[in-house]
Amino acid sequence: MIVITAPTSQIGSKVVDALVKTDEPLRLIVRDATRFGSAVRERVEIIEGSHGDASVVDRGFEGADAVFWLAPPPWKQTLKQAYVDFSGPAATAIRRHNVARVLSITALGRGTAWQDRAGAVTASIEMDNLLMETGAAFRALAMPSFMENTARQAAVMKDKGMFFGPIRGDQKLRFTATSDMAAAAVRFLSDPSWTGQKEAPVLGPEDLSFDDQAAIISEVTGRPVRYQQISYEQFKQQFLDRGTSESVAQGYVDMYRAKDEGIDNVAERTAKNTGSTSFRAFCERNLRPILAA
Repeated sequence: MIVITAPTSQIGSKVVDALVKTDEPLRLIVRDATRFGSAVRERVEIIEGSHGDASVVDRGFEGADAVFWLAPPPWKQTLKQAYVDFSGPAATAIRRHNVARVLSITALGRGTAWQDRAGAVTASIEMDNLLMETGAAFRALAMPSFMENTARQAAVMKDKGMFFGPIRGDQKLRFTATSDMAAAAVRFLSDPSWTGQKEAPVLGPEDLSFDDQAAIISEVTGRPVRYQQISYEQFKQQFLDRGTSESVAQGYVDMYRAKDEGIDNVAERTAKNTGSTSFRAFCERNLRPILAA
């Protein structure tokens, strides 16, 4: 039995789409089962509720061979509440039901100089430490920034011909697509043979700066787009204006500072940990229909 948490998230939904086509027994923990079509509901077992709720994960992890774990994005809580405290009931249920394998969606940074001062990255690593203490075989499926983070500013690109961020425009960074994260997750969840506990990076095929991204977006969509750096004070205020907690707003500042300094660039790119989706292909699929309209 494979248990999937956050099955309607960007990554979780793609994991579900792939695994429902297999013969794997699946159980989804979701707040609202009606978000799935009848074909999925008839194929899987569904437990409704939050996967941060002790009674829900206790029922959900009973008889599980593997768990796909993804904490929801932090918002009004502190980072510790959103990652570590939220995952506490899951750790208890993993122990109680002797779950063999746990796959966590997390961030790059373990073992680096930034590990303890990278905001949301630090919190996700602390979450993974809690899950590893259960003794289950564990993989931290670790990503750099998502390509989707740039695409979230599509409306601003269309309106102003710009997108914004606090990292300098010429800094080369690593990006990955959620589709490649999901593909890696499916490979691990479908393989019962792995043991031990380690990080498993998922990197995109190229390092790009935000200036590079702007050039690719412009070429693919036919609409001139440029990147504009903003201050970290402005960046933090954007989060606060959206209603996040001080902890979350500062945590994202700390995370982006660490990215600007190179936290994501420490992981070595190999054929095994490199996804197939280039940023150009991502833009052709996700941004061209919006910006070229």
